[in-house]
Amino acid sequence: MRSISLRVRLTVVYGAVFLVAGLVLLGVTYLLFNQEVTRIFENKYGDRDDSGNRKFLSIMVDGVPLGPEASLALIRQQEEELRGAALTSLIVQGLIALAVVGVLAFGLGWLVAGRVLAPLHRVTATARQIAAAPIADRGLAARIALDGPRDEVKELADTFDTMVERLAHSFDGQRRFVANASHELRTPLTLNRALVELAMHRRTASADVKQLGESLLEINARHERLISGLLLLARAEHEIADRSPVDLADVVSHVVGQTAPEAAQEKVTVHEEAFPAPTSGDALLLERLVTNLVENGIRHNTHDGTGWVRVSSRSASGEQVTVTVVNTGPVVPPYDIPELFKPFRKLGGDRLVTGRSAGLGLSIVRSVARAHGGDVTARPREGGGLIITATLPRAATWMP
Repeated sequence: MRSISLRVRLTVVYGAVFLVAGLVLLGVTYLLFNQEVTRIFENKYGDRDDSGNRKFLSIMVDGVPLGPEASLALIRQQEEELRGAALTSLIVQGLIALAVVGVLAFGLGWLVAGRVLAPLHRVTATARQIAAAPIADRGLAARIALDGPRDEVKELADTFDTMVERLAHSFDGQRRFVANASHELRTPLTLNRALVELAMHRRTASADVKQLGESLLEINARHERLISGLLLLARAEHEIADRSPVDLADVVSHVVGQTAPEAAQEKVTVHEEAFPAPTSGDALLLERLVTNLVENGIRHNTHDGTGWVRVSSRSASGEQVTVTVVNTGPVVPPYDIPELFKPFRKLGGDRLVTGRSAGLGLSIVRSVARAHGGDVTARPREGGGLIITATLPRAATWMP
């Protein structure tokens, strides 16, 4: 059950305060009127004897004076009638008027509460916009920029803007650091590879040196792939500014052809179903997205000749296009799937330094998809393997 909103609670508080104040005002008014009626009757018909006791004057009715008891009864009758009229006028009719005005007070309270809470709604909308943004730096560009007097709400909005600005600088600095560090690490790795190859190709190199050199080159190659993946990941997490039309069917056909040697080596059959799927974006990044998906399906498969990968592209319902990769392989528990999209996470905790994968493949896929305004999902395939679908906006309708 949804909780009551703050606007409703404020409206109820405003209306309840008005009703309580109105009831108190009616009660006080009636008490004052009751005292005034008693004072008037005492002054008009009452008197005090020598002992200070109250006595009533005789009343003339049609020229005939009434006795004290009859006068007292008539006065009391008139006093009770006046009190009854006052009770009807002040209490009954007053309550009716209070109810009518109370409804108006609740309506006015609703409007006032909405106006007071409007800046908070703006803060909430901005926070939701940032949370729903596909990539951090694009979402963190949003600001509340609340105008008006410097009250508590404006201080909250300004503090929120300052926090978001610092987060944006932090994320941007982190990406720049990864990119710069990766660039700086490429040079020593290239130098290491050259020195190892030089030592291996000497005529005096022994078999042990050549074997050691092959191991070092394999490790060096993995480090190069890792750095390339980090650079690509840092690039993919930025908004794609330069976009061009891309048909994912062409990308799928190209990637299947490129990965055919690896698929043959791993004894995995790749099936292609490339239907037109027009989108727009960075062609190289979209190619990397499909390549990572296909390579993931080939490498995490059964390698006894029975394994297969099916790659398909098509226009989905609505205004979207998809690339879907289905592969056979080991059984993947559903609770392990979110971990596969995190950097340096592999199924089963495989972190061998000689492995061909750096553990960035699916995290790059997700970053590229989100940078293009889409997303990627995965689910276990019955019998083993995964079904991974990357969804992107159709070129004719997607706007940056």
